[in-house]
Amino acid sequence: MILLIRWFIRHHRSRNTSSEKVRGARTSHNGVLSLVLHQARYDLLGFLRNKQARFFTLLLPVAFLVILVGLFGNHIVGSEHVKASTYYVPGLSAMAVIAASFVNLVISITTQRESGVLKRRRATPVPAWVLIAGRALTAMAVSLATMSVVMVIGRFAYGADLPVRTIPAVALTAIVGSIAFCVLGYALSSLIGSADAAQPIVQATMLPLYFISGVFVPDVSLPSWLQHIAEFFPVEHLAGGLHHAYDPAVRGIGIAWSDLGVLALWMVAGLVIALRRFRWTPAAAAA
Repeated sequence: MILLIRWFIRHHRSRNTSSEKVRGARTSHNGVLSLVLHQARYDLLGFLRNKQARFFTLLLPVAFLVILVGLFGNHIVGSEHVKASTYYVPGLSAMAVIAASFVNLVISITTQRESGVLKRRRATPVPAWVLIAGRALTAMAVSLATMSVVMVIGRFAYGADLPVRTIPAVALTAIVGSIAFCVLGYALSSLIGSADAAQPIVQATMLPLYFISGVFVPDVSLPSWLQHIAEFFPVEHLAGGLHHAYDPAVRGIGIAWSDLGVLALWMVAGLVIALRRFRWTPAAAAA
């Protein structure tokens, strides 16, 4: 009888321990998710309070849409007989994704690293990957929101029609592109030695690619050698994937798998560089 009572007590304790472990695992999982979302909210508030970042990320693509349509008109163009805005909107949507996921990310990360903010954040108990994931999630949210604004204005103000069946293709291309450019942003920031150099380097890198990658003007009107150069870089494939979804002659859901594949390759290359070279301390301290 005594042995039976002991067995019952031990069995009851083991069941309680197992239940506590399950509850602890669920709590831990929810805690990590809450931590990432909290960090993303903190980064988003910081972005919204930065007037320069708000202008160049949120308003500049919309301003370019208004300027391009105002300068060149919104006439019927191409063999598909679509309005010119149907070409401008996907190109400027790609610009919106890049501005939030790459341009603003590189500048802010480099500035925070050189001012010691990243070093102080890394000294907190928050895991490094949570800080990175929160910042990347913010960049993705801003890029998708800005792209949506450009698309809505293009649709209702300028008649840039997007087939309903290709909306999933636009969303998938934007998400893959945003992730790829976030990774590339962390990679490039590791190669910049000062906060003052971040913005000139980013602008000098991206502005030529915007012009030769079909963001502002149709790339088919460019010399063939410029087209071949553009095809090597990810800007061309992000813009191309979005242009493909807007093409009324496309059948099916409109996913450009080849463009997504190139974006994925650039993502892997950026990840390798970021893992090897990204640092949390100022460049002067690492020298």
